[in-house]
Amino acid sequence: MTNKIEINKSVPRERWGEFFDQFTDGNRGRHISIEIIGSEVGDAELIKNAPLHAMVYDRPGKGDDLVIEVGKDEVTYAHTIDSPTEVLTGQNSNGLMIAVQISEAAGTQTLIELQAS
Repeated sequence: MTNKIEINKSVPRERWGEFFDQFTDGNRGRHISIEIIGSEVGDAELIKNAPLHAMVYDRPGKGDDLVIEVGKDEVTYAHTIDSPTEVLTGQNSNGLMIAVQISEAAGTQTLIELQAS
């Protein structure tokens, strides 16, 4: 049974650093999937069912990017989103956050889906 994901809650830009720190603390080790939507080569799944290590946001002036790191005890894969423009969260029918979608200046979107714990 697949839950419908409703991605509709925007995270204000001034809270991104705090949001990603809290997200990492609350979900470290939880398995995620990372999918790119709307890239030049079409949609692509980058990672499936891998443990979240961290999500690290550097503000404009410090790098203006978001790095999603996966791996259990050490980082085994990292995906960088350059110049993020919007962060949305998605909930399942019970209101539990199960997805984060990040848009970047180039028009590509990255979807991070949290696997059921």
